[in-house]
Amino acid sequence: MLELYHNINSVCAQKVRIALAEKGQPAQEHLLTLRGDQNEPAYLKLNPNGVVPTLVHDGTPIVESSLILYYLDETFPSPPLMPTDPPARFQVRMYNKLIDEYVHNSCTILTFATAFRPNFLKLPREVWLAEINKAPLKRRTVYKRSVIEHGLDSEFVADALAQHQKLLSWMAHALARAPYLAGESFSNAECAVIPYILRLELLRLEALWAEHPAIADWWARMRARPSVKAAI
Repeated sequence: MLELYHNINSVCAQKVRIALAEKGQPAQEHLLTLRGDQNEPAYLKLNPNGVVPTLVHDGTPIVESSLILYYLDETFPSPPLMPTDPPARFQVRMYNKLIDEYVHNSCTILTFATAFRPNFLKLPREVWLAEINKAPLKRRTVYKRSVIEHGLDSEFVADALAQHQKLLSWMAHALARAPYLAGESFSNAECAVIPYILRLELLRLEALWAEHPAIADWWARMRARPSVKAAI
């Protein structure tokens, strides 16, 4: 039995939902609001980092969205979301590494600096500071505080945009050679990247790929894909 602890708007949860939809695997859903429930003791027993998603498979918690993608492909191999060709498999892993190490935090920075900031600023400063200080991963508190206080003038914003440009450049190079990010078929590279392109679109930052028509074409195809429609 699969259980998925997630939030509708979480980019990491969207990655996993796309993969589950591609594989036709149902999961019992547990929705979190991310307004403090991710830091409750019961949830921290499943995921000590206090983030979503968490996949529970027959009682075993599986955490970290990139690792969940690999786990799903190993556990439910049909249809495969990892290519058989070693260079293509490398590409899938590289996208996940790029996102995990650079893009994800950058996405959080841009989201907090724009979409989330107005709601935080409606609260007394001590209230929102106490809320962001609850996160087990303290490094995130530093940049969240900065972008809530300073918005797009935060010292973290320029680098966040640069990291997204790096991802887009990697995508444009790949899509100049093949229809998908890791070759000739949809893969876990798409599962990993789609939510971040969606987030840029929701933040009205589509201009970042205006000079990359191959990305625009790829994005139109991904938007029309049934698994993506179901997941996001």
